[in-house]
Formats: sequence, C-alpha cells, structure tokens
Amino acid sequence: MTRYLIRRVGQAIVVVVGVMILTFIMVHMVPGSAARAALGVRATPARIAAFNSTYGLNRPLYEQFVSYTGQLIRGNLGTSFTLQQPVSALIAQRLPRDAILLGMSTVLALLIALPLGIYQAVQRGGIGDNVFTGVSFTLYSMPDFFFALLLIAIFSVQLHILPPEAPQAATVAGILADPRALVLPVLTLTLVSVAGFSRYMRSSAIDVLAQDYIRVARAKGLRERLVLLRHVLRNSMLPIVTVLGLSLPGIVVGAVIAEEVFNYPGMGLLFYQAATSHDFPILLGSTLLVGVATVIGNLAADISYAVLDPRVRYDSA
Repeated sequence: MTRYLIRRVGQAIVVVVGVMILTFIMVHMVPGSAARAALGVRATPARIAAFNSTYGLNRPLYEQFVSYTGQLIRGNLGTSFTLQQPVSALIAQRLPRDAILLGMSTVLALLIALPLGIYQAVQRGGIGDNVFTGVSFTLYSMPDFFFALLLIAIFSVQLHILPPEAPQAATVAGILADPRALVLPVLTLTLVSVAGFSRYMRSSAIDVLAQDYIRVARAKGLRERLVLLRHVLRNSMLPIVTVLGLSLPGIVVGAVIAEEVFNYPGMGLLFYQAATSHDFPILLGSTLLVGVATVIGNLAADISYAVLDPRVRYDSA
C-alpha cells in the first residue's frame, strides 16, 4: 500500500501541474481584456498600460507562467484584479460555505440513491423500477440551471413556500441560521446527483444479486433484509465509491450554476463573477483547488476500495 500511495502521489502531482498549465493557457486565450474589465470601458490607454505593467500582463505568456509558478510555490495565489484582495483570503472565506452546500447535497443524494438503487434492482422490471427509472433519466438529462429555475417558479413564485434566494450571511453560523433559504439550492444539487448515483447503484446491485454467495445466503434462511444489508449493499457500493470521486468536478460545476441562480455567496459564485470580469488570479486559484480536490477524491476512492473489499490489495498488483 505504501508503494502504491507514493506512486499515486507522484501521478497526482503530474496531473495537478498539467491542469495548472492548461488552465493558465486557456484563461489567457479568453477573448477580451482583463484591464478593460477591471477599469471599465472608459479607461484611458495610459491606465490600461499601467494596469498591464503592474500585473505583468504585458510580458510574454511563458514569463507570466514562470512568475505565477514562483508565487504559487511560495503559497501566493495572487491578488484579485477586481476585488483587490488576496485570492487565498477569498477562497478561505467562501470555501466553508461551499462545504455546507456540497456536503449536505452529496450526503442527502447518497442517502436517497443507495436504497433507491437497491430497491430498483430487487424490483427489476416492475412498476416501481420503471417509474423511478423514468424520473432518474428526466432529472439526469435536465440542465442544472433549468431545474433550479423550475424549483423557484414552483416553490417561490407559485406556492410562496420557500425564498428564491439562498442565505446571504457571511459566516457558516449565519447560513445555518436560515435553513429555509438553503432548501432550494441543496434540493437542486441533491436531486441531480441522485439521478446519476441511483443508476450506478441499480446496475451494481443487479450484478451482486446474481452472485452465488447471495443464493447461498438465501438458501441458509437468512432474512431478505439482512441479505440486502450485509451482502448486497456493501458489495454494490464499490462502483459508487469510484463514481463519487470522479463526479466531484461535475458536482462543483453544478454548484457554480446553482450558486449563480440562487445568489449563494460561495466559490461557485466567485468563480462565475471572475469569469465574467476576466479576473485571472481567481480563475486560476479556483481551478487549481478543484483539480487538487479531484485528485484527492480519486485517491480516497482507491483506498476505500481496499477497505470495502478485502480482496483488493494494491501491493500485490
């Protein structure tokens, strides 16, 4: 396991560096001017030249990348062009808010998707399976922004049950103090994630139910509930572990859309605003953070495989 972890950490470093290089190039290829976006359309050529000189935007791209890499090694993610604050401070302020939104929605999605997938596998081909399959495909194919607007139209505009805007507090305690305003953003991300997780869980549970040890457990007289909990659930979760690690970028993308629609003051909204204003430091810092989180998620998924399935031994591989 130790050799495997060392090898994976080395691969992770290569992946993160590759993501950083590609993001740096693509961000600087976006049409438009960062100076014009930060200073306004009436900025004089002299002010634009001074802005580019201050942030090194008038230098060749490779020199800018070398300078940015040097700052990154020292733990400096740069300063926001528009907000004039360190990117690390902005991330530190907003990351806990994202942890609440993404954490709650992901946990709820798994709590719903795991038993739902097993139920569909047990009732394969039945009315319940067909109904939930249709609902899952509908949710899975529906764009996040459209689903968020649909929830606002139903629960806020028509029924007046829930507020259309997410909590605007600056602290975690303030956000949690307004749970009604959290319902729609969390519900949006939860239901979209449930659609994908439940399909994987259903397919995995169908394969497990066909295994010989399930037949043996039933032949010994073990209750169906215990068969599902002890044997089907645990062995069916292996693909979900991988999917969960790989779906982190998709969940984050969904959070960007949901935070913009519901005006939630998290990393997603910060990233969206930075993209519209050509705020390169925020875009680079946010993308780098997501890349690192994705690599860590995949590594955690591989380690979880060994925990859930004792037959998996990476050293022997």
